[in-house]
Amino acid sequence: MKEMLQRIKDETLSKISDSDNLDKLNEIKVSILGKKGELTQVLKGMKDVAPEDRPKVGQLVNEARAAIEEKLELKIKEVNRKILSEKMKRESIDVTLPGVRKMTGHRHPNQTALEDLERVFIGMGYEIVEGPEIEYDKYNFELLNIPANHPAKDEQDTFYINKEILLRTQTSPVQARIMEQGKLPIKILSPGRVFRSDEVDATHSPSFHQVEGLVVDKGITMADLKGTLDQFAKSFFGENTKTKLRPHHFPFTEPSAEVDITCFKCGGKGCRVCKGSGWIEILGCGMVHPHVLEMCGIDPNEYSGFAFGIGLERVTLLKYEIDDMRLLYENDKRFLDQFQ
Repeated sequence: MKEMLQRIKDETLSKISDSDNLDKLNEIKVSILGKKGELTQVLKGMKDVAPEDRPKVGQLVNEARAAIEEKLELKIKEVNRKILSEKMKRESIDVTLPGVRKMTGHRHPNQTALEDLERVFIGMGYEIVEGPEIEYDKYNFELLNIPANHPAKDEQDTFYINKEILLRTQTSPVQARIMEQGKLPIKILSPGRVFRSDEVDATHSPSFHQVEGLVVDKGITMADLKGTLDQFAKSFFGENTKTKLRPHHFPFTEPSAEVDITCFKCGGKGCRVCKGSGWIEILGCGMVHPHVLEMCGIDPNEYSGFAFGIGLERVTLLKYEIDDMRLLYENDKRFLDQFQ
């Protein structure tokens, strides 16, 4: 047994000395120290050794293992040093060359505008709430006072998955879902992506973003709506911005209005941005229709509310004086780098 252990030790140390790559060293390690290695097999044969000789044989095995492991470790370090040295020779760096600048990303103008907008309404006590982009017809139309065959469905032609499920045309379904929960009062802002079957041009896209607000409580009036939107316009476009409401029609609000602001570029004097009028349309709004409250389980005789919808791309284009919505999605680095 002693002679066999000495032979294994000498042969293994010799093989390690002659090896010059990591794969060969790993093979030696497995063949000698692995589960089926020669030294492991010697240990398994200890049961055949006389009891009085087992301590001595065990000691010899441990000494052989220690010598082989030490030699392996030294040899692996030596080979690794050699590999690193050769790699450094092949990949030498000319320190006189200029460094390569790492490109870092930055926020998209849409994201920057959204964060600015959210910051304004969070400051007024609003909660940010999101909903599903794939929506039921019930929430997208019916609970918003747009029943089957209503003309407003033509204006919001969308993508249907089946008769009951569609890609939402607005973020208003989030309002219906929140009102249906019956937790009053409500003060929410719901941003998100929406879809309509529109042709792509400078101001339209089949996929764009909306930010809708909803307030429901006792004693809410049109004056609260006007004051809220006036505060938003001043915070988002500048302190000197003024607002005006023009009568309009939306199925889910009554009365309804379009909101214009004084042109932030010319201050209302008339310029290219406002097309000479001094005013720019930015959003639609109105008092929540009593029937919408009723359908969502809220008593319209006790509660009232207002809602407004902002096209995120629209305010982004206005704020940064971008004249074509398509620029936001073409990912032209020359364009996007202007917003770092």
